[in-house]
Amino acid sequence: MAINPPVDATKTPAWVALQKHYDELQAEGIDLKKWFAEDPDRVKELSFDAGDLHFDLSKNLIKPETLRLFTFLADEVKLGDRIKAMYTGVHINNTEDRAVLHTALRRPVEDEGKYIVDGQDTVKDVRETLDKIYAFADDVRSGKWTGVTGRKIETVVNIGIGGSDLGPVMAYEALKPYADAGISARYISNIDPNDLAEKTKGLDPETTLFIIVSKTFTTLETLTNAREARTWLLEELEANGAIASGDAAQRAEAIKKHFVAVSTNLEKVEEFGIDPANAFGFWNWVGGRYSVDSAVGTSLAVVFGPARFEEFLHGFHEIDEYFANTPFEKNVVVLLGMLNVWYRNFFKAASHAVLPYDQYLHRFPAYLQQLTMESNGKSVRWDGTPVTTETGEIFWGEPGTNGQHAFYQLIHQGTQLIPADFIAFVNTPNPTKDGDQDVHELFLGNYLAQTKALAFGKTADEVRAEGTPEEIVPARVFTGNRPTTSIFGVALTPFALGELIALYEHITFVEGTVWGLDSYDQWGVELGKQLAKQITPAISKDDDALAAQDASTQSLIEFYRKNREF
Repeated sequence: MAINPPVDATKTPAWVALQKHYDELQAEGIDLKKWFAEDPDRVKELSFDAGDLHFDLSKNLIKPETLRLFTFLADEVKLGDRIKAMYTGVHINNTEDRAVLHTALRRPVEDEGKYIVDGQDTVKDVRETLDKIYAFADDVRSGKWTGVTGRKIETVVNIGIGGSDLGPVMAYEALKPYADAGISARYISNIDPNDLAEKTKGLDPETTLFIIVSKTFTTLETLTNAREARTWLLEELEANGAIASGDAAQRAEAIKKHFVAVSTNLEKVEEFGIDPANAFGFWNWVGGRYSVDSAVGTSLAVVFGPARFEEFLHGFHEIDEYFANTPFEKNVVVLLGMLNVWYRNFFKAASHAVLPYDQYLHRFPAYLQQLTMESNGKSVRWDGTPVTTETGEIFWGEPGTNGQHAFYQLIHQGTQLIPADFIAFVNTPNPTKDGDQDVHELFLGNYLAQTKALAFGKTADEVRAEGTPEEIVPARVFTGNRPTTSIFGVALTPFALGELIALYEHITFVEGTVWGLDSYDQWGVELGKQLAKQITPAISKDDDALAAQDASTQSLIEFYRKNREF
């Protein structure tokens, strides 16, 4: 296929203007205290709303004019054309020659017939698959679908890896208050036997349902864990007399009642023992890290119900529509993507913290690590040419207030500039008081205080005024001017979670467009997989394979062979 080369952002007039602007800010001296004092409209000019999320960008190292330069750059790298291409199914995933249509996963049924891509009515196909998932979810939730002994399913175990695990487990943890059918979920991803051992510990095989998530049904880790789970199930059922030992027909029936698949490889699914009628598919235009709102989220539909899953999809769609239809100068999604470019390429910030002040979002930073770093952790552009500036950010974080007692020291007083997103919600599903103190308000007090402290800091004179001994004054000075973005929601609902995920999906896309990256392939994960297949035989028995390894690998394998005890 013909590949249109990306615009080199660094050669555009907007980039030159941004560099000049950056140099002027440095010469003037970046001073958030001063900027707030001089501009009474700063907060108003740098605040935005999208869906039911509120964004305050005023504590970032920008002025209102910076945003105008961001929009110029967005225009010059042809972001609008790129958005249109993605939404309409152009094959912008160049190296795999695929469309990128995760936005089609959350389009309403009214859009059937409007998005025909490669001869496929994408919305119609999505809605048909959702209907099948919802019918299955209703059957499990109601008790119509039972295990092999007729008992209701109480635990769903999702087996997948990467996008087939990180999205579902993050969303499950985020939405736990909405679980209303007496069904819980567990998630197995790591090929380390400890993961499966711990996740199956204490489960009743008669009330456990496994969902195997692998588009091709060939993923090494997932299929290894699936086979181990199948062995566990059959051995446990036989041990408690639920099925007769060695009875092939009963074993086959047990597999059909306790395993379903999210896959398009029906032949492999059937070979495993799963009824192909209980396989839910998705398409090659859905990347793994963009798939939580596809059949990959089947465990969520079972635990929370179809109605909640639809709310989840509506949240995604809300941000999809906002991103596509809001002018760049008012489009907070575009501006946040450009803000990340600003810090990465002009301030040379290597990492980006995401700090959710909501314990239910404790897996959200881990989810974003795959979304952002697998998408934009690249050194060649979509036409195969080298990148022209730094790309990607190291995304990381933990929920507040835990992080405050761990790594905030580095953000406040370290030598690195670390932009941070602070996420919180006005309402909590678990309101409580400590005496007269509303505990959620105490929590939000920390959310608000940290961004204030990072922005405005504390001078040496302010420290002295507190009576601090002179010799330790320097240790208690906070320089301030540490950038943060505040994201405030009304409540962490399925709708709001969909909004948050779509927000970061599109931020990632904006950055990739500026850098000229194909944000939808992930060839960087392949070499290690290939080498693992070559090395594994050498670990236990194949001396020829061992001899083919480098000296370091040989030494490590020899240490293993010497010390293996079982």
